[in-house]
Amino acid sequence: MKQKPTRDGETAEHIASVLRAEIIAGDREPGEVLYQEELADRFQTSRMPIRDSLKILEREGLVVVPANKSATVSPLDPASFVEINEMRAVAEPLALKIAMPELTNRQIDRAITIQDEAERSDIAVFAALNRDFHMALIQPCERPRLLAHIASLNDASQRYFHLTAVDLDYSTQSHDEHRALIAACMARNTEKACAILERHILSASEKMRIAMLSKA
Repeated sequence: MKQKPTRDGETAEHIASVLRAEIIAGDREPGEVLYQEELADRFQTSRMPIRDSLKILEREGLVVVPANKSATVSPLDPASFVEINEMRAVAEPLALKIAMPELTNRQIDRAITIQDEAERSDIAVFAALNRDFHMALIQPCERPRLLAHIASLNDASQRYFHLTAVDLDYSTQSHDEHRALIAACMARNTEKACAILERHILSASEKMRIAMLSKA
């Protein structure tokens, strides 16, 4: 379905956001070709914003843009997934450490509300709620580059989640670890909270890596 055109055409950032959501949700298969002509027709714009949007997604690791060839959706592989989560396991505890002195009870309550919803929801929305929970606790760090880096890693990680999480009985462990993280944050125990967060990310990564290898 064509998007409604705007007076100035769709921006590269908007086009990238639409394609990013489709890739993360699994609506775009790994290796699928992204033809510039089709995208320009869909968004009713010239090829320049399309090329710019694909460059944005390439920097995020979501697409591959070979020289003189059409862009394709990036493949999924266990090694890349491990790398993504190794980076998350460093970046997110750092953000939480910086955020902790500024973390208010209201912000912790926001994380609790998200966690409550996650425990009531099915697997289809778990990934998005999991991301929102993590971001709620680290947002007070007020480091725009660090938060943007973490958000990009979370987007990349979600692609793998949709592929493997349905087959995993992981939600109970994740919920328990989130509750432990909340408790440490409420106690303002920065060292414990950061340790829980790091273990939580790496534990999930390992479980999903094993699941991916079993599917290979």
